[in-house]
Amino acid sequence: MDKEALEKHLRYAGECKPSMKRRASANDYHERRIYMITLVVEGRRALLGHIEGDVNAGRVGPNSPHLVESPLGAAVACVWKTIPEYHPEVEIISLQLMPDHLHGILFVTRHLPEGLGKVILGFKQACNKEYRRLFGSTTGLNNVTQAAVSQQPTQRHTGHEAGLLFERGYNDSILLHEGQLEVMKAYLAENPYRLALKRTRPELLRVREGIEIGQWQCSAVGNIALLTDRERLQVRVSRAIAPELLEMEKQRFLSRARQGAVLVSPSISPGEKEIMRAAFEEGLPLIVLLSNGFDSMQKPSGERFYACAEGRLLLLSPFPHSNNRQLISREACNTLNALAWEICKH
Repeated sequence: MDKEALEKHLRYAGECKPSMKRRASANDYHERRIYMITLVVEGRRALLGHIEGDVNAGRVGPNSPHLVESPLGAAVACVWKTIPEYHPEVEIISLQLMPDHLHGILFVTRHLPEGLGKVILGFKQACNKEYRRLFGSTTGLNNVTQAAVSQQPTQRHTGHEAGLLFERGYNDSILLHEGQLEVMKAYLAENPYRLALKRTRPELLRVREGIEIGQWQCSAVGNIALLTDRERLQVRVSRAIAPELLEMEKQRFLSRARQGAVLVSPSISPGEKEIMRAAFEEGLPLIVLLSNGFDSMQKPSGERFYACAEGRLLLLSPFPHSNNRQLISREACNTLNALAWEICKH
């Protein structure tokens, strides 16, 4: 399947299993492609290192938040570097360790006889050996990691009892677009800063459930105070609006937002997207309504993450979370527009 067909399949067919460890059924994991891989430590134990640095120092710099590797983290990084020795078809592009997980980017440069799954399995098995070498018996493992386990009391993982470092399975994101690789690399590099920011401002960056707005129960990430402490204006623009009228509407909304009003919209029509994008780029306060909800571990992506952390953005959805990507239905559009009106009517 070519790239265009694969992209369409991933986006519209709903083939993804309801799991973050899904595989793309249409993708051939033996052929040339770039992947971002995510592996999670069993029980979410912070075994690979810890975060140091100051969030006020910014995203890049000597004092910015960064990961200090533990001996196990250093060993895992060394194992990652050996992947091409066993699989010459695979090129390493990047690796970012985090306390309880890792992200890495791999490039399958030519036909890979054993497939990507075997590559990841071999890497995990080698990491298990390092894990047992450093900590010895499973009793030693449990004693050393007791503090880390106690931080996640709701987790029900038992793999550490058998000396397994990572949870079963893995998540992969497939590179499909020009420029996506640089986005992936930036995401990896900024992960420590994002984690430090999330720890510093949890009220703005954690998922909240059960927010009652009219008849809806919503989930949200961002500044909940935007729902109550300012004037709110619904941005709703017809698809048939003339360009000159759209420009007038955009300037009207931007002017009100500069005076402190919060713009509210699901950004469905091209005109709504243009107005909300202009307001976002200007750093104005926004409530963005989404057709897909949030799972408990989810974080906003890209610049939306930083806008939430700064308190100028609220992402809100009346729908449950789904891993499947779907075209928004007319019914969902009507629901989101009605929710926007409810938010702004007072």
